[in-house]
Amino acid sequence: MCGIVGILSEQPHSIRSNTLHMLKRLEYRGYDSVGVATLEGDIQKEAGQVDPFVATITDYETCGSIAHTRWATHGGVSRVNSHPHSDATGEFMIVHNGIIENADELQAMVPGCRPLSETDSEVIAAFFRHRVVEDGLSMEEAIQDFFRVTEGTYAVLLMRKGDERMYALKHNSPLALARVGGLAGGAFVLASDISAFSDETGEAYFFDDMTYAIVAPDAFEVFGADGAAHAMVPHSFEWSSEEATLEEHPHFMIKEILEQPQTALRLLESFRTIQSEPLTAFAAHMKRARRIVFLSCGTSYHASLIGAFMLNQLNYEAHTVIASEFENFILVDASTFVIAISQSGETMDVILPLKQIIDDCAGLGAIVNVPHSTIQRLSTVSLDLLAGQEICVASTKAFTNQVIALMGLAERLGFDIDLSVIPGKISQTLEDIDPICKHLADELSDRNEIYVLGRGAAYPMAREIALKFKEIDYIHAEGMMAGELKHGTLALIEDGTPVICLIPGSDRSMLSSQREVEARGARTIVVSNTGEGEVNVPPSGNAEFAIYACLFGHLLSYYIGVARDLPIDKPRNLAKSVTVG
Repeated sequence: MCGIVGILSEQPHSIRSNTLHMLKRLEYRGYDSVGVATLEGDIQKEAGQVDPFVATITDYETCGSIAHTRWATHGGVSRVNSHPHSDATGEFMIVHNGIIENADELQAMVPGCRPLSETDSEVIAAFFRHRVVEDGLSMEEAIQDFFRVTEGTYAVLLMRKGDERMYALKHNSPLALARVGGLAGGAFVLASDISAFSDETGEAYFFDDMTYAIVAPDAFEVFGADGAAHAMVPHSFEWSSEEATLEEHPHFMIKEILEQPQTALRLLESFRTIQSEPLTAFAAHMKRARRIVFLSCGTSYHASLIGAFMLNQLNYEAHTVIASEFENFILVDASTFVIAISQSGETMDVILPLKQIIDDCAGLGAIVNVPHSTIQRLSTVSLDLLAGQEICVASTKAFTNQVIALMGLAERLGFDIDLSVIPGKISQTLEDIDPICKHLADELSDRNEIYVLGRGAAYPMAREIALKFKEIDYIHAEGMMAGELKHGTLALIEDGTPVICLIPGSDRSMLSSQREVEARGARTIVVSNTGEGEVNVPPSGNAEFAIYACLFGHLLSYYIGVARDLPIDKPRNLAKSVTVG
């Protein structure tokens, strides 16, 4: 889950103002290291983030450049492991997003290959030099050979010193291409996703798996892995055109949390207008299915649990499973409608099982935040979350819109909920609980474990809140079904242990769990929608309560991160778009 950018322009462009500007817009995909290479063979790279790198590099103007921002998978965070990589002579230069699973076998095909780095990517450049220079293949023949022998996932941009063309290879890792007329007399831009160039154009081409492109400054051709011509049509998109800025906020996380009244309203208004027909079609697929299965990961999985809760309340057979375990726990058949939920639409753990079951199920539904992403393009019907670009690795506004989208579908199927009040209640909740969260953050910032309890629709929020404590605050947190306390976890509760209890209405079982942990000395923090808690959110039904309770968790985790002086928007070891399996 790295970010890659390539520019091939008719007139020279600046690597600092153009290439690295676009790369900065992809930094949420990885920020362990950064680098850039030019068609002339100059490579500059360093461990660390984009901004410090940009401030120190030598700027160049070039007609061809590739750049990379890395999330480390193979090999530690170091300059030598940073991309771009080249062969030993510096003639072939590559950037790569994905994992080459048989890198050792590829290395064995290149006599004398002695990689300098620990990565699986460096061998790609050596492979192409060997096949083209030593074996005498054309670039096209070498690319086709690469597809035949390589196992894994990859989006690769390749330049050869002195060759005015750029080569792009794609399999199971996202890659898009756009024509940007206002850049250096006209240029083609290749990137991991549209965020890189959405401030320059609203149209892009999206690569299919096992395809490659040969790009010249004024034209491009696309081929299948066997060398046959392959058609690729442009798609129009609407996406954040301006580069996201902090404005008056210290972090993107708090900015994105506070944007939620607006993003929720935008989504709900779309249900009455531009997404009315897609919403109806989506609900119709669900109504026809004998069984509904949600497929997702992480934060999106917690949203899907709310969806399953509401559907089961309506007597639909609904299940949700973490995508990486799909094949081990869920079977699908021709009467099963599968719904994939993903912020980026490029989550590899979701994409891989979708491709396996696409011909076996009743249809695929997608709920994503990035238009024309892989998951959306695989789907039969889809909904756009319209949350706008998230910069913080931890999802907040996109998560809330995922829950609202599922509520919109459930409402179409008969679930009793007034969606129109949600944006106003989100605004009220954020205003009311902000000082409480700041106070609690001061109290909890030195704690290294927190438990969050919930039942029913509140259970998924217990999981989500605990995840935010892990992601943002590096606190060991456990979100769990309150009824499971007595089956082991109660042994961990001692004097002063923080336990957050999510209690909608007068849930007697939750109140009983609260008393159980208090009897063992726990410091309980009750989140209530009846005015009886330490933290009070607006009156609401159980499903709706989940949204407001989670706002509390997001705000509290943010303020604890501030108190701990942590890199809130870019937590260690994490990236936003998980495009490796």
